Amino acid sequence: MPEGHLIHRHAREQHADLGGRVLRAAGPQGRFDARPYDGRALRSVEALGKHLLYHFDDAPAVHVHLGMRGIFLRYADPATPPKAGTRLRLATDDVAYDLIAPSLCEQLDPDGVDALRASLGPDPLRDDASPEEAVRRLTGFRGPVGAAVLDQKVWAGVGNAWRAELLFLIGLHPGARDVDAATAGRLWEAARSYMVLGRDAGQVVSDPDAPDERWVYKREHCRRCGTSVATCQIASRTAYVCPADQPA
Repeated sequence: MPEGHLIHRHAREQHADLGGRVLRAAGPQGRFDARPYDGRALRSVEALGKHLLYHFDDAPAVHVHLGMRGIFLRYADPATPPKAGTRLRLATDDVAYDLIAPSLCEQLDPDGVDALRASLGPDPLRDDASPEEAVRRLTGFRGPVGAAVLDQKVWAGVGNAWRAELLFLIGLHPGARDVDAATAGRLWEAARSYMVLGRDAGQVVSDPDAPDERWVYKREHCRRCGTSVATCQIASRTAYVCPADQPA
């Protein structure tokens, strides 16, 4: 499932191509009614954690969640026919985007948009995210920190790869409980700093000097100290941890 850095990258790229323009909209697959959006201007594309919102003039928002299989295909020639299974096509005279196999593609009225916002915790990649609220939600979570950071009601946009790398960067074991405010603040600042790098690079970047490498995520040995990486199941996902750099 794409994590928040890729969702924000999609939002930025699509807003640059489509924002402020009158679009041709279609639902080739037949599972989404695109008629309310055809011929309307797209005001903005907004990322909220792992969710995308498309805000049109005089129409409900379009809410997209890619889930495990969803992808976007971009065509520099908008006359290119959509592939089978295209849920939504948005196009101008210059470019087309096809959305394929999302877990959600739905209309949301203003109340629905408000409900979505209320269901999510602070997003490290949004300028309007409150560090104080992020710390409050993390320290108030009853359970291991490795479960907290994957809970989208705590922080929005963090997935398994970022969990592994961010916890490593501040030396925190994913099974740690009762995280204090200072530690939660350090983790939040790490998320804000490194996820920006990931958004700009289009991949998880946890070491600016070696952007293609990871410290512990899906590694056999810690890249820093060489200790064998340990794994455990937390929040139904495999957590990766260096026993030396992240003592329990």
